[in-house]
Amino acid sequence: MIDPFILSIILIAGLSLCGLSIGVAMICGSTVYLAMKGFDPSIAAETLLQGLLNSYTLLAIPLFILAADIMNIGSLADRLLRFCQALVGRFHGGLGHVNVVSSLIFSGMSGSAVADAVGMGRIIINMMTKDGHYTKSYAAALTAATATIGPIIPPSIPMVLYALVSDQSVGYLFAAGMAPGLLMALLMALTNSVVARKRGFPIDDSVAIRDIPAITFQAIPALMLPVILLGGIYSGVVTPTEAAAVAAFYALVISVVFYRSVSVRQFYRTLASSSRSTAAVGILIAGALTFNYVITRENVPNSLADFLAQYELSKWGFLIAINILILVLGCILEGGAILLIIVPIFIPTAQALGIDLVHFGVVVVVNAMLGLVTPPYGLLLFIVANITGQPMGRIVRDLLPFLIALFASLVFITFVPDFVLFLPRLLGYQG
Repeated sequence: MIDPFILSIILIAGLSLCGLSIGVAMICGSTVYLAMKGFDPSIAAETLLQGLLNSYTLLAIPLFILAADIMNIGSLADRLLRFCQALVGRFHGGLGHVNVVSSLIFSGMSGSAVADAVGMGRIIINMMTKDGHYTKSYAAALTAATATIGPIIPPSIPMVLYALVSDQSVGYLFAAGMAPGLLMALLMALTNSVVARKRGFPIDDSVAIRDIPAITFQAIPALMLPVILLGGIYSGVVTPTEAAAVAAFYALVISVVFYRSVSVRQFYRTLASSSRSTAAVGILIAGALTFNYVITRENVPNSLADFLAQYELSKWGFLIAINILILVLGCILEGGAILLIIVPIFIPTAQALGIDLVHFGVVVVVNAMLGLVTPPYGLLLFIVANITGQPMGRIVRDLLPFLIALFASLVFITFVPDFVLFLPRLLGYQG
């Protein structure tokens, strides 16, 4: 008779390949495992409810999603892009730099790569291609690459998911993502400059110098959102979850009262859209919590730690192996599934090797985000291909220089933990 654990894995893989949500597939596989082991399948429901209801941190996810959706329907995104255009458009390859900077700013509000690509990405792609100077494939490739900054710069939904499985502070994880996110943005801006000079992309001077003060003034309410969000967290005034609620409320107030760009009907549709997005994330979390119970019952993390101990792997060797594994898995699995299912298995080994778990969290989150732009199944590639109507192969060719920049960032972040941890330590982290 086939081992129940092996059967559950086969079932999860099979159902996922058939097109079923990975979250639902994990719930089905876990239920079959429990039934074959003679346990009451209701244990799965109990584990699920305990994990969801006892995690105050998870409340931040729907609130960050709502804040991002409100910004997408209002005029916040347009005003932020206009500000970025005034700020960096005059450099060589100007609209490419606008793409990078707008992703950096918008990521400090949405916490989601998908929200960045769908919301701000659609607008910036149209800006880059309407005058014919930038090809659609290049605009799509740059937009997909810069959207990966979103989950690194706080607030970050993937960081919240990692905090759930690692029992680390969300605030310190947010702080640890700041420097890596800025590094990624800098390297992509430099890459864009090189490509722009090689291809002769123009300087964008559509914003007159005399208009810059007015554009900046109009963008100030939107720019204050990440300041309020992060300032509230690190001053101790609010928790990350409370900060998410503040972000959603503030985005609504400035969209309705200050910019007057959101109607009641639009707000209702936004609530419905946010609910669907939250439900999708919730199903993934539910499946992961249930399957993690199965993994714990099978003692997989400790068995893996004992297995690796036989090879006397150094912490650097372990980090290299983890990076390779997640890069491969990122081609076929979404980042949330990797963080909730795969990463918890390796946390005991990371601790045993003396790897700081905040540093480890940033490494795996950055790596998982690279999976969003790694062919052939990178989710962001499909999103920008759908927006532009460009063949995937053409987008991937233009993406290659930015992939090199992102991988260089990952290598530096992996092997220089002090670069990741210096800001959390300034804020009181003892790791």
